[in-house]
Amino acid sequence: MKVNKILWPTDFSNSAESALPYIQSLTEKYGADIHVLHVVEDIAHHESWYGEFGKKRVEELMEWTHRKAKKHLEQICEKYMDGCPLYFRHIAVGDPAQEILKMIDTEKVDLVVMASHGEKGNFRFGSVAEKVVKNSPVPVTTIPIASKKSGGS
Repeated sequence: MKVNKILWPTDFSNSAESALPYIQSLTEKYGADIHVLHVVEDIAHHESWYGEFGKKRVEELMEWTHRKAKKHLEQICEKYMDGCPLYFRHIAVGDPAQEILKMIDTEKVDLVVMASHGEKGNFRFGSVAEKVVKNSPVPVTTIPIASKKSGGS
């Protein structure tokens, strides 16, 4: 199998970072480009909570979120992607699973490497990972998150 492009979707959680050693190893093996994707949820499509937000306020929140995501991506790439031959940062707005699937198509990705669930996941397999695995036209490697050991009382 020839792997030229690897997609790593991240929600900036520790769970997502657990995929990094695999991505770095695959990059070394194949010399593949890495596409790092963060999806910003589109808050304009949510029902109001604690009152209505005007269009201007929603735009301000989305701009702020986009700036924060860009800064986080830059920090991650500087910290972890130093040994990668080539990496690209992407920020999308929308449903995470749908945006990941779109990115696979638009960037002609050969492999997706992602955590099996995000930080808030109580199950061994998260809904985003499940949707991507079930609908991806390319192989998806999911990295399981080590379960936290509970302390005895």
